[in-house]
Amino acid sequence: MAVVRDLRVLLRFGNFRRLLGIRLLSQCADGVYQVALAAYVVFSPENQASATAIASAMAVLLLPYSLVGPFAGVLLDRWRRRQVFLYGNLLRALLASATAVLMISQVPDWLFYASALCVTAVNRFVLAGLSAALPRVVDGERLVMANSLSPTAGTLAAVAGGGLAFVVRLVVDSDAAVVLLGSMLYLCAALVSLSMAADLLGPDRDLVRLRLSAALRGTAHGLSAGVRHLAEPIRRAAAWALCSIALMRFCYGALTVMVLMLCRYAWSSDTDEGLALLGLAVGVSGVGFFLAAVVTPSAAGRLGPVRWIVVCAAAASVLELVLMLPFTQVTTFVAAFVLGLVTQGAKIATDTIVQSSVADGFRGRIFSLYDVLFNVAFVGAAGVAALMLPPDGRSTALVVTVAVIYGAIAGAMFRFERQYVSHQ
Repeated sequence: MAVVRDLRVLLRFGNFRRLLGIRLLSQCADGVYQVALAAYVVFSPENQASATAIASAMAVLLLPYSLVGPFAGVLLDRWRRRQVFLYGNLLRALLASATAVLMISQVPDWLFYASALCVTAVNRFVLAGLSAALPRVVDGERLVMANSLSPTAGTLAAVAGGGLAFVVRLVVDSDAAVVLLGSMLYLCAALVSLSMAADLLGPDRDLVRLRLSAALRGTAHGLSAGVRHLAEPIRRAAAWALCSIALMRFCYGALTVMVLMLCRYAWSSDTDEGLALLGLAVGVSGVGFFLAAVVTPSAAGRLGPVRWIVVCAAAASVLELVLMLPFTQVTTFVAAFVLGLVTQGAKIATDTIVQSSVADGFRGRIFSLYDVLFNVAFVGAAGVAALMLPPDGRSTALVVTVAVIYGAIAGAMFRFERQYVSHQ
């Protein structure tokens, strides 16, 4: 298979192997931790979670990224990225252990959410740093290949971690035990980062012109500089790609809440069975993520990354409408596969466009902005879904709305490609 051949080529780069190991362990831990939170908040027998409750939980955990993200960008353009991976994962291991203790204690909900928020907030630094560091461990010729395989492998690791969490939770019937498993994986990721030189992953010191204190005071100015950087004609493709992937994330978030409600209420009255159905949906979507890594390098290479985003959005517009409207398990799982494929395919193309268009001194800020857009879009989608979804999760209006948004993305990116990219 071409993907196996490509992976063998990339694995010849020793530092790529080490960075990939950090990504796999970190995102596997993320998958374990996120499933533990979902099981605790949504699928606990004592909880009768509504779409509004799910949206509220997402808002508590994700919206503060809008505050953390800008600081992450400024700091990632100054901190040694290897150190971010080391101390970030050590901190997450400690905080995840605290979350496990809170799960088995009689504490107010806000304290549990505060602990979970701290774990996921550190995640912004780690994920943005992994993307920003990738060009430092592979050459430009293999950057598209690395963007196809590395983030996708991380996503698959998160899916695998989620599957592992489902199994452990069903066996031991303890969300706290699952969280402790995630804590151990975070610790392993921190240990792997020690195999890399502290200065290897950048950023270059000569590109950092402001002192840290001045940079923190001028965070808003730094973000505006990043936006201006994107607004330059040579970066315009990156700006359009970021807007498109944010809207696709909105669609994915709305459908995620819908599937959660379908698994919890429409397809089963048993919480364990509902959790198993959700695990199956996540696994099927993970297969789509993997296939995206297989087909995107050749497809994006032949069509160009912008046209590949057009194809992904157009396919999602048609197939999501056809597959989701019956609201059956089989068609929904097929839709999960399709959405995993097109979402990850578009993300690979977006990552490549951003990394190849953005200067290294701005890359941390842009990828942090990328993360902020992702989370705001996801939370906004959850809020919209909460307003539109009935108690059992079946909403024709939401399915049609999402299909229209996907179609609009495809149309806008096609027009941009015709007017701008083709004339370069």
